[in-house]
Amino acid sequence: MGLNDILEIFRRFLGFALFDVSGTTVTVATAVTVLVMLMVTVWLARVSQQALGALLDGRRVDRRTTGTIKSLTHYTILVVGFTAALQTAGINLTALFAAGAIFAIAVGFAMQSIAQNFVAGVILLAERTIKPGDVLEVEGRVVRVEMMGIRSTVARSRDGEELIIPNFVLVQSTVKNYTLADAYYRMQVSVGVTYSSDMARVRQTLETTAKIIAQKWGVTKHPPLVVMAGFGDNAVEFKVAIWMSNPWLWLPAINELHEAIWWAFQENEITIAFPQLDVHFDHPVSEKFGRLAASPPKASE
Repeated sequence: MGLNDILEIFRRFLGFALFDVSGTTVTVATAVTVLVMLMVTVWLARVSQQALGALLDGRRVDRRTTGTIKSLTHYTILVVGFTAALQTAGINLTALFAAGAIFAIAVGFAMQSIAQNFVAGVILLAERTIKPGDVLEVEGRVVRVEMMGIRSTVARSRDGEELIIPNFVLVQSTVKNYTLADAYYRMQVSVGVTYSSDMARVRQTLETTAKIIAQKWGVTKHPPLVVMAGFGDNAVEFKVAIWMSNPWLWLPAINELHEAIWWAFQENEITIAFPQLDVHFDHPVSEKFGRLAASPPKASE
């Protein structure tokens, strides 16, 4: 028996019809192809889970988020691979997909917000502009990110409250990230002095006070900053900024800074301005008030 005879027998074996499915004959070759596709699909799903686990662990993503992404990827690869294998076997999935599309549309309307949060969570995990430990200002509240999930982000406010923030809020709204470039938070206070004050003395007093407070609450990398912020209606405004490594200590720190400024101003005889109103009368009105004041009061009868 020659090589050609062996190849012919092998070809006939592969072309041997096993059964019919929806008018399509399933041969041995088709069955082998489907089996290989299923094995490759399972292998790809397993390898993708391991690769994603290594990638996300390197980025310090939360374990529950990592597990969710790995599971979604795993099942997505399985669905795509099994669908391709069934199509190769001759199983017509058109009717099934049509029914599934109608069901998906109905579910999509009901789960629109969930899908929106899921996509936003994927974007946040990919961009890494917000990470666990970051200090954010979200909708007017300063919070620290504790955990990032695929649907929502858990944060803690400076009052100790646990907040569950939908991910689409972090993606679609303006979020101030105080610790994006570094891990320091700027504590800032404002104080106004009268226009008659010695501005050089005011600046020196504020700088000395800020340095003293910064030794306890601040960081050496960022020295305190004192700036003349503007000229108000009743005061010259100064701003004092101190960078902190732990923004959750801002309340006692800002209290100590306020008290230190108050006592330093008292010691250096610097007046903190307060709102005042000067009233000026026209000349005829002032003359009339003068005549009324000069005329003697009438004796009561």
